[in-house]
Amino acid sequence: MKKLSNKVMLLTGAGAGIARATAEICASAGAAVAILDINVQSGKAVADQISSNGNKALFIETDVTKDESVKSAVAYIIKEFGRLDIIFNCAGGSSTEDHPVHKMSLEVWHQTINLNLLHPFLTCRHGIPHIIKSGGGSIINVTSHLGLIGSVKPAYAATKGGIVSFTKTLAAQYSEYGIRANAIAPGTVRTERNINRYEKNTVSKDSHAYKEREAFKKLYPFATGEPEDIANIALFLASDDSKMLTGTTIAADGGRSNYLKVLANHDDQY
Repeated sequence: MKKLSNKVMLLTGAGAGIARATAEICASAGAAVAILDINVQSGKAVADQISSNGNKALFIETDVTKDESVKSAVAYIIKEFGRLDIIFNCAGGSSTEDHPVHKMSLEVWHQTINLNLLHPFLTCRHGIPHIIKSGGGSIINVTSHLGLIGSVKPAYAATKGGIVSFTKTLAAQYSEYGIRANAIAPGTVRTERNINRYEKNTVSKDSHAYKEREAFKKLYPFATGEPEDIANIALFLASDDSKMLTGTTIAADGGRSNYLKVLANHDDQY
């Protein structure tokens, strides 16, 4: 039997990147996956691709920062699949306007909180009662290594650090219902967004930035990963293989969060 047979999994931001890879891997492991994304084209394409491989998937257009949108999405999952066992909260991001606190607009602060921190609250708010009815399950929240050490982007770091504490609280509050809650803190992952942001921007080999990047690669060869690397950790946390883990955050960052001396001059996000 496959690891996630007869399980139903909700994934936010699954139209691309880490969540897309997680949806594909977990569907292959037997889960019926619900793709929640605000981007209709990419979200539907992922669901169609998974379905074409003989696995169960549906797409639900969802604004994860809106309570009614999330509530409606969860209701639709129950209508179509009859249950909910796993929540994977991955939608998130940062703003180029995430400036030092005294220069940041309130709009950017609130937008970042809504996307990165309000959204997992909403999926849990509406999803946990159904996981309880299913007899227990797993909640997996994606944070960032910057949520463990801080960042030059205060809104982003604050929300990602908040996810770590939120995950611990979920683990404590819902353990009696057979629900485990864990977080993954990726370092730099080669999502399409990061490839466009870093790798497609040519940097002169004589520049300080290039030399710094190459030196970093030699020091920490495991610091950059593929979406599938994080998806495999998510599969582990979703399955009974991780039944001894709850309330923990796995730093999947190649050691970055342990070595502060090399972090002062970068602001990478997952």
